[in-house]
Amino acid sequence: MANTIWVLIELDNGEPLRSSLEVLGKAAKLGRAEAIVLGAAAAQVAPTLGEYGAEKVYAHTDAAYDTYLTLPAVETLSNLLKQHQPTLLMMATTYDLRDIAARLNVRNNMGLITDATDLTFEGESLKVTVPWGGENVVTATHPQQGTGIVLTRPKAFALERYEGRTADIEHLNVSIRAKAQTIKVLDDVVVESTGPALEDATIVVSGGRGLSKPENYHYVEELAAALGGAPGATRAIVDAGWLPYSYQVGQTGKTVKPTLYIAAGISGAIQHLAGMKGSKYIVAINKDEHAPIFSIADYGVIGDALSILPKLTEEIKRRKR
Repeated sequence: MANTIWVLIELDNGEPLRSSLEVLGKAAKLGRAEAIVLGAAAAQVAPTLGEYGAEKVYAHTDAAYDTYLTLPAVETLSNLLKQHQPTLLMMATTYDLRDIAARLNVRNNMGLITDATDLTFEGESLKVTVPWGGENVVTATHPQQGTGIVLTRPKAFALERYEGRTADIEHLNVSIRAKAQTIKVLDDVVVESTGPALEDATIVVSGGRGLSKPENYHYVEELAAALGGAPGATRAIVDAGWLPYSYQVGQTGKTVKPTLYIAAGISGAIQHLAGMKGSKYIVAINKDEHAPIFSIADYGVIGDALSILPKLTEEIKRRKR
């Protein structure tokens, strides 16, 4: 009998997040994938999820899921899990889904594995690949019976399409208790930015300590803009207060998989490599010819990033004229 894998689909402005769809595609490779979608747009989104691997979709269109923070979803999922007892509940790693996973784990004693980069089943035994402490990778599992939860690392899986697949849809009509409607979302604040989002960009230019001081980071931004990409940063300069956390690439930041990744003034600590080593092409610029970043780079430039970046930007602009 095939394992039944549930995936909670997170919505943003009525659209499913790509990260959730990537997890759904992976679930379809593991067994029977079933999706849960909650919110005012659930009825519109549910029919599209078959194309991303779902064989069945549970949908609830109550606007409380959009208006109140996570608790309505936790209550609904708890009841559904007790009723259907799937093999596994998978979710992408986002702020809301991490909160939901933690609450479900405590409420139902389910067992929770985070930061997964791969999952397989050996018979009925779940094997989860988890990076641990930089270079180390461990295999984790849920030792107890019943549904377990796995949170997956961003960009761990590709976006899979299952053309022509249609999912059975079950519309839920359970009521949400007032007790779960206590933490209200008052406002959504959108941070304005130009260019593509870091995690979705096909070109990323990142800077590190080799830029010497915060005032030099503009060289990274200018090159990223000239290439139509997004600027990123190492944890070292984020922790130093040069940039907000939203710029950080690495094990404790964002995971990116662009076509082109340019690392300027970055030595190549294991924690940074964990967030960008899946890039198709990596170009490293560093004064230290022995910097670890060169070991994974497709192209390396030994030199001062402060001299090379402006020249590279100017040449790209010249060729675009």
